[in-house]
Amino acid sequence: MQKLLGLKIDVDTYVGMQKGVPSLLKILDKLGVKGTFYLSIGPDASGKAIWQLFHNPLFLKKMWRTNAIGLYGFRTALYGTLLPSPKIALSFPEIVKEIISQGHEVQFHAWDHRRWQDELPDRSSEWICEWFARGVEGFTKLTNQAPTSFGAPAWLVDDRVMQVIRDYSFDYLSCTRAKAPFIHEDCGLVEIPSDLPCLEEVGIEHGMEMIVGLLKSGSIHVLPLHAEVEGGFRQQYFVQLLEKALTMDYTIIPLEGINKILPRKELSVRKYQISMLPGRAAPCAC
Repeated sequence: MQKLLGLKIDVDTYVGMQKGVPSLLKILDKLGVKGTFYLSIGPDASGKAIWQLFHNPLFLKKMWRTNAIGLYGFRTALYGTLLPSPKIALSFPEIVKEIISQGHEVQFHAWDHRRWQDELPDRSSEWICEWFARGVEGFTKLTNQAPTSFGAPAWLVDDRVMQVIRDYSFDYLSCTRAKAPFIHEDCGLVEIPSDLPCLEEVGIEHGMEMIVGLLKSGSIHVLPLHAEVEGGFRQQYFVQLLEKALTMDYTIIPLEGINKILPRKELSVRKYQISMLPGRAAPCAC
């Protein structure tokens, strides 16, 4: 059985783009592996997450457990409130070019990640349409090509989102947490889900052990990571994890490589559901 490990690298913040991505590029180049970078294009409004502290005890617990200030920096905690929201990928076109020149896949993750994550259920269908339009326009400006995949911020979608997705020429999606690829009932597109946990969800020591245990099953897996985390002060654990996967005879590839080999006629057609996963501060699509 072929062992494939897809790397889904979400870039959610200004500091993740500025510092995390270059760090990850060096790591991946040294190990000779490729991944998929899902880019947040527009404003970093991370500071608006402060309102979650008052409404969601799980969010506060997560911030404490993951040492959020250490991960993201103090300025990030003020973006969109006391400090203006800087553009994320649009601020660093040279880094986007470097990702592409090194042979990695780049895809569309977000226009405004924070507002989607916190406000999607309360936003109108028109807002969702405009969000996609601005994000895809910015992505195309940066890469000179339209995105062929969408990875929803915080793995959060609803039926309105799935309808808007039909308006774009995506080849596949990576919007859910599930055990295996499937076909979305709503839009007919292949879903390549993140089946492995994020390190910040399950803790470093326990998480490393858990992920290695899941990799022992072989087959196809997708590891979700964040430029701010694995490209920041958790990078040593990310390197250890990749090295372990390589010793287990895994081929580490972008998600487009998985998409090309999936037997579509054998995939189940399924409807996503919104559920709470261990270690997360809010429900996501599963």
